[in-house]
Parts: sequence; structure tokens; C-alpha cells
Amino acid sequence: MTTTAPTRSFLAPSPTSAVPPIADPAKPVQWRPLASIGVLGAALVTYVALAHGAQQAVLLALGVGLGVALFHSRFGFTSAWRQLVAVGNGAGLRAHAVLLGTTATLFALVIGTGTGLFGSTPEPSAGPLGVGLVLGAFLFGIGMQLGGACASGTLFAVGSGQGTIVLTLFGFIAGSVLYTWGYPLVDDLPALPAVVLADHVGWFGSWVVTIAALLVVVAISRAVQARRNPPPTGVPPTARGVARILRGSWPLWVGGVALAALGGAVPLVSGGAWGITSAFALWGAKALQAIGLHPETWAYWQQPGQAKALAGPVLADKTSLTDIGIMIGAAVAATTGGAWVLHRSIPWRTALAAVLGGIIMGVGARLASGCNIGAYLAGIASGSLSGWIWGLAALAGTWIGLRGRRLFGLANPTPTDAVC
Repeated sequence: MTTTAPTRSFLAPSPTSAVPPIADPAKPVQWRPLASIGVLGAALVTYVALAHGAQQAVLLALGVGLGVALFHSRFGFTSAWRQLVAVGNGAGLRAHAVLLGTTATLFALVIGTGTGLFGSTPEPSAGPLGVGLVLGAFLFGIGMQLGGACASGTLFAVGSGQGTIVLTLFGFIAGSVLYTWGYPLVDDLPALPAVVLADHVGWFGSWVVTIAALLVVVAISRAVQARRNPPPTGVPPTARGVARILRGSWPLWVGGVALAALGGAVPLVSGGAWGITSAFALWGAKALQAIGLHPETWAYWQQPGQAKALAGPVLADKTSLTDIGIMIGAAVAATTGGAWVLHRSIPWRTALAAVLGGIIMGVGARLASGCNIGAYLAGIASGSLSGWIWGLAALAGTWIGLRGRRLFGLANPTPTDAVC
């Protein structure tokens, strides 16, 4: 490729990027870490099955599959919105539409028919429409641009050895704890009841409206991209056939379909949609208890559902199981693809941005009752108006977050960027 300006890939790791390295079948399998992670994963699944039952073991295994799919497809929410806002590239947003549409189809089949396993009854994911939703999603949009990853991206990047995102995860947990501590200050923000389309037009009608809305989003993204004419992005395939499936990069649409299938199985197994961030608050509270503090006395943890989660073991918690599984799955995929690496040298401004971004996301996710998975993906797929509002507010936060990145020396896409 020839160009008159320096080129770089949006997706290549750099000192200011926390994007996991690309799996490359030309690189040798990292057998030692792969064996260690494989043994750990198998032992953990076995323990969970024996200690807490088959349902919990299946959720952990689904998490492993989600981690593998996230890593191989490098399916991102943070980068997709960054590229759309910065240079008008809507490819990532169109991949979101594939994920959302496929998940909506599966939700209509599973939730709409009441089909559940292990005695579960699948329920839609819907949140109230109010100040907390808008403010929380807006903050989340800012935080994910500073922290370098969304909720799902944080987990699979940590699993692939990204040191910067370990700091983001630490901030995420700290922000979640901060919210639970200050919960009485925000528990009565103005809000309207949740709106679920299926309650008004049935599940088939809800599915039709959702798919139609997603097609409009695709059309708008194409129009914006045609007008702004951004540079091409993406990862050239490094292999084909089985080698690409097991050790190479996947097209975004393949990742979207795989994530939808695995994420759609979560309500089938557990009754509740795939989520990420409620576990971070739980992990933080457990850590405080371990050092002799008493978060169980806080108003947030005295709510019946939260009190039950805090009183029980982490490995019996649905969201914790899928979260842990994602990190294990990403580590398996990264070592299989010869791409696992632990970044030890992190510029101080990048480290500060990672922690700050994580804290902001932690607060924002709890304010909005969910993140890019639990509120945005699960909300839209459930036919909930809250999911669409979350996405719009997070997109607005992304615009602010891109400007905040400059304060920490973090690079944004520019019109001269291209894949080398």
C-alpha cells in the first residue's frame, strides 16, 4: 500500500492502545500457558459442577465460549463507537446490528415461548427510563474511551494479558464499590417505568420493530460513512479453514453471530440475560469483607437480591461465572493463537486513564442498571426502550471521551489512518 501520510492500524497494539494482539497461525502455540489455563479451566468447571450444580457449570462454560469468540473476532464496542464518532466508519456499528438482530431473534424464540432449562423461566431485560439511565450511560461512554475497553472488552483483554486493562478492571471494581457505598444518594432519581415492546405488540411484533430499527441504523451508518469517506479498517485474514477458526482472526459478523448464540443461551440456562458489571460490585464487596470491612450494612447490599448474592459464594453467582469464563476463554484463544502477552511497561498517563476510565464506567454501569452488554445488548434484544436510550447516551459520552483521551496522550483515529 502506498500513501502520502504515515499509516497505522486502528487495531494494532501500541503504547496508547489496549487492543489485544492478533492471533496468528504462523506463530507457535504457547503450550505451557495453554496447558496451565486449560487445566485451571477444566478443574474450575468440574468444581463448580460438583459444588453448585450443572446449571452453574454450564454458565461458566458459556463464558469460556464467549471469551473465545470475543478474542478471535476482536468484537468491540469501544472501538466501534470511537471509529464512528472520530472518522465516520460505521463497520463496527453494523457488526453491532448483526449481534443485536441475531440476539433479538433468539430472545423472541426463548423468552417469547417461555422456554427454559434447569427449571428457569426466561425474562426480558428492561430498565426504568430516567435520569440514572441517561446519566449512567453517558458516563459509561466517557469511561470506556478513557479506560480503553467496555465491560466485555475489559474481561477478554485481561484474559489475553493486557496489563493496561487490568488497571481498567481494578478501576471498574472500585467505581462499582463507590456507587454501592453512595447508593442512598441516587436510589430515587426521577424515572418512568420500563417499556417493553412485547407487552404492547407481542414478541413477534417486538421482533419486527427491533429488526426494522436496526436496518435503519445500518442505513444511517452507511450514509455517514459514504459522506465522510473514512479509511479502511480491519484485520487481514492470516489463514483460512480450520486454522483460521482455531488460531486466526474471525470476521466481525462471524463474531457477532457466535456471541449472539452463546449470549442467547444464557437466559435459556439461567432465566436472566447475559450481563457483566453486577459481578464487579460483588467482587469489590467480597474484597472489603475479606479485609474486615462490612459493606453488607450498606443500603445497596440490604436489598433482598443483592443481600442474597453477597451472602452466597462468588462461584454460585451467574454473572461472576460468565465473567470468569470470558477471561479463561480469551486466555485459551490467545495462547492457542500464539498471541498471549503480558504488558508490563505502561506509561503513567495511560495507567491513570485506565483506572479513571474504569471508575467512571463502574459508577455509570450501576447508575444505568447495566453496561454495553446488560443494558445495551440485552435491552435492545429484549425490545426494551431503555436499551436504545442507553446506546444514544453512551454515543454522546463517546464524543466527550474522545476529547478526554487527548489529556492522557491517547491516540484517536484520524482521516489518514489505514491498515498497513
